[in-house]
Amino acid sequence: MDKIKEVIVVEGKDDTKQVQRAVLADTFETNGSALSKKALEQIKKLQQSRGVIVFTDPDFNGERLRKLIDQNVPGVKHAFIRRDQGVPTEAHGSLGVEHASSATILAALQNVYTTTHVLTPTFSNQDLIKAGLAGSPVAKRRRERLGELLGIGYGNAKQLLKRLDLFAIDRPTFERAVAQLDQEGKTHE
Repeated sequence: MDKIKEVIVVEGKDDTKQVQRAVLADTFETNGSALSKKALEQIKKLQQSRGVIVFTDPDFNGERLRKLIDQNVPGVKHAFIRRDQGVPTEAHGSLGVEHASSATILAALQNVYTTTHVLTPTFSNQDLIKAGLAGSPVAKRRRERLGELLGIGYGNAKQLLKRLDLFAIDRPTFERAVAQLDQEGKTHE
């Protein structure tokens, strides 16, 4: 079993249980979508001493927590699962890390990103339009798949532009992923 040196920030106890089935790791639970100043201070201390990986649910509240932590704790790493990888087996459950398989969790933790705050954006809306990621009937589906390929999660066009820069995705990596999207599109036609 892989040992993770950083502390993994998750939303709740069930997330901790599932992560610890997949890897040897310490977790910090935010206990839901509310994040107190005290909890943020604790995450800052953990980042300074051991490093932190933010591994929140692929839903609105998880993304809100991720942004809040990223804005207040410089240098944290991010791990993502796709929405379909966090779907509960029972109809009444909520979307989350606690429903992901051990293999999915391990893969997410092996492909973490550290955010960078870029002054000059690398990508523009024109890049997204040219790549079929904005302004086309299949743009949403292509953005979902691009997020999977790059391991940065799903976002609308505006969010995708931010994430490409935030996670320092370079143009060759972006172009390879778009080429793979194009290739996959041809095989589905």
